[in-house]
Amino acid sequence: MESSKAEASLDMAACLERVRQRDEDAARALVRELYPLIMKIVRSHLPRRTDEEDLAQMVFGKVFVHLEQYSGTVPFEHWVSRVAVNTCLNALRAERCRPELRLADLTEDEAEVMEKVVAIAKEPDPSQQVAARELAHKMLETLSPKDRLILTLLDLEERSVEEVRQQTGWNASLIKVRAFRARMKLRKQFAKVLELER
Repeated sequence: MESSKAEASLDMAACLERVRQRDEDAARALVRELYPLIMKIVRSHLPRRTDEEDLAQMVFGKVFVHLEQYSGTVPFEHWVSRVAVNTCLNALRAERCRPELRLADLTEDEAEVMEKVVAIAKEPDPSQQVAARELAHKMLETLSPKDRLILTLLDLEERSVEEVRQQTGWNASLIKVRAFRARMKLRKQFAKVLELER
């Protein structure tokens, strides 16, 4: 058993040396060997709007670009795992920094509510209230925590500006301005979702 482990690491070392010398067959063999490991990591850290194959391609790109940085002090698979996890975490951070909602992210009922609201420009009928509420929460998730809080208090919980002022400690002008800007962001996001699907 130990000899087979040693052979595998010797094979990996030889393969890496050939990859460094620009051997395409060795590069393909390395991809085949690492693919299951990388896909396992990608699937467990996959951002919501990123295709797993695209993210795996990014990982492989970084592995090959930075191959010279691999020192050999740890098993190659450990080094690749670290590259894969860091790539996934960076993609997750980027998604959080630029939250975006797409029609594909919505359930069938939520998408139907959105289309009806746009088509008839009025509130959905009572049978669709649950889907409408879920859609509202998904749209709010695209906002910053403070913007989300303001709109939740004012629009969903229907509190007055004075009640929000007492609860948050913010002055009335700040509350009104923040609510106005947050609503504008939601409108843009709403329009963007519909535009992406046309």
